[in-house]
Amino acid sequence: MNLKLLLAPLMFTAVIANAQVATIDENFESAVVSTPANYDNLVNGWTKKVSVAHNVYVDKNADTGNQFAQFYAAGSLTADVFLISPQIVAPDGSKQITFTVTPTGGSTLEVGLVDNPANLVAGNGVPASYELVHSITFTATAAATNVQPITIPASTKQYIVFRFRNPAVTFPGASHSALAVDNVKYNSSAVLGTSDFLKSASKTQFAVTSDNTALQFVTKKDPKNVQVYSALGQKVADGKLNNQRLDISELQSGVYFVLIEEADGTATKSKFIKK
Repeated sequence: MNLKLLLAPLMFTAVIANAQVATIDENFESAVVSTPANYDNLVNGWTKKVSVAHNVYVDKNADTGNQFAQFYAAGSLTADVFLISPQIVAPDGSKQITFTVTPTGGSTLEVGLVDNPANLVAGNGVPASYELVHSITFTATAAATNVQPITIPASTKQYIVFRFRNPAVTFPGASHSALAVDNVKYNSSAVLGTSDFLKSASKTQFAVTSDNTALQFVTKKDPKNVQVYSALGQKVADGKLNNQRLDISELQSGVYFVLIEEADGTATKSKFIKK
């Protein structure tokens, strides 16, 4: 009888440890921010891989009281540290992640996927299993920026990673750059139908033609390049527009992702369905 009683709590603990979340809605407000600072105050299943404790922690704006995940180079010109989400249900390509960024000084923030957080080592690059999804470079102090929705592709990897980088070559002397991440939301994205146009801040809009043979673009200036990826992340089409169209006649029916490189060098990701 005693053995059975001991096994019950052990099994319960294992279930909790392996819990996966389908969505994320994190503003870090439940973390304890104290004076002196508590640098190990991540909450709700978030973890980190750092060189020193204050590379990543939850901080608070003294004026507004708003809390956020703070990245800090901590005097390093080669900072390469990670903020890791709770384990998510294996992504199927139908969800997007959005978040707010407030940079201080030059730095690069990547969004990626990894199969095992233990494979991440601060200051040691990334393992072969790391899957880069999106990269944003900030060159100066800026106001809070709402990052455009980023589609998380279908993958067997179940951890979303924010990778803070502070490259010495691009930003010499920026050894004390910092970057705040807040309002992280990972949820279902709106799927574009055959008559739906991309509604975003993008300069370029498009829709699938009625015969499902091409993407019809609406833009004042053609983008530099358009790339189409399958739901598994494989590139299936690549090229410039012809009469504001991109041929997709050889693609099979399914969900696809589009990466549009604008004429000004910016990039936009979106999604469409070929029927």
